[in-house]
Amino acid sequence: MARKVIVIGGGAAGMMAAGRAAGLGADVTLLEKMRQAGIKISISGKGRCNLTSGEEMDRFIEAFGPNGRFLRNAFARFFSDDLIDFFESIGIKTTLERGMRIFPLSGSAKDVVKAMLMHLNKQGVNIFTNTTVKEILARDNKVLGVDTNKGVFYGDAVILAAGGASYPETGSTGDGYDMAKKLGHAIIPIRPALVPLEVQESHVKDLQGLALNHVTASVCLNGENIAEAFGEMLFTHFGLSGPIILTLSKTVVDSLPKGKVAVSLDLKPALSKEKLDLRFLREIKEHGNKNLDNLLKSLLPQSMIPVFVKLVGIPHDKKVHQITQKERMEIINLLKEMRFTITRARPLEEAIVTAGGVSTKEIDPKTMESKIVKGLYLCGEVIDVDAKTGGYNLQAAFSTGWVAGTMAAK
Repeated sequence: MARKVIVIGGGAAGMMAAGRAAGLGADVTLLEKMRQAGIKISISGKGRCNLTSGEEMDRFIEAFGPNGRFLRNAFARFFSDDLIDFFESIGIKTTLERGMRIFPLSGSAKDVVKAMLMHLNKQGVNIFTNTTVKEILARDNKVLGVDTNKGVFYGDAVILAAGGASYPETGSTGDGYDMAKKLGHAIIPIRPALVPLEVQESHVKDLQGLALNHVTASVCLNGENIAEAFGEMLFTHFGLSGPIILTLSKTVVDSLPKGKVAVSLDLKPALSKEKLDLRFLREIKEHGNKNLDNLLKSLLPQSMIPVFVKLVGIPHDKKVHQITQKERMEIINLLKEMRFTITRARPLEEAIVTAGGVSTKEIDPKTMESKIVKGLYLCGEVIDVDAKTGGYNLQAAFSTGWVAGTMAAK
């Protein structure tokens, strides 16, 4: 007789788990509280869906920080090349883009959702939408099924893939944490990860919409540098965003209760202060009659120059040959260290990923089964694992979902 498997949540982890379990012969029911499954996938990667990364496994695990080692078993069984093969098998071709990011060739996240739903239908998964799970039922530390707004569903195994608490309009409202907690699981405090940052400085509004490439951002806690990232960033009306800021945001969130936090931007990381000074001296010698703002055109985007000149406190039309050594060093210092005081992160609802969740110490990394309740499997964002941007988080969801589905079916 086929094992009855109930999957809570129709996101990346839940859909992968359901399809895998059904493919192995289980009788699978997928419960999704929204009008359809896969809504969060459809908005991921700015609607393009960064499925995974082409990085090797050690670099991949590193992207998750200390908890990354929990994923080693899951990745050993189902990794990025397996995921690419899986999508190929359901009609989604992929392409490798810069930064080792892997996207669907069509560039459409909705194509991914459509293909996965067709896959689930072919595998015979029973999908119930608009179905809210109230509680996971268990007796003597063994699951019995789930209680929902549409009655009780009984099963031999329950896979909890309810997601995190970011983007609640997609269905991720933190319900999974409550369900796990009721069954005795410890929840590591949830907080935003991969989230934009608000700053104190009002001049950031004048930089709104400006994107910078090839810059280094450093997080400073009470004046000491504790983390840095190199790449792209974006100024917003409230502060800082873009890939490197999102990568550093979890460090910022965890540091804010400990003291004063700032993000320092090195606008010219490829040039030392000495090399910049030599460049200035050369410009003074060759183009002494240039105005300061004309000189800065070779160093900064046009829209940044008025703000930069204001911050450095030198008249924009001052001739280059009139700039003193002290003023020259002030310009160089600002190029190498433009500092923004962080007031707070944007709300959890706006975060791409939720940090925290069900403690990895209470989940068997080889099976994704709960160490507390037999027959309960956990996968995806509900677990306390999160990484930087670049496809890592989706791969973790697919990999843990694949393992959970495999083991629940057995």
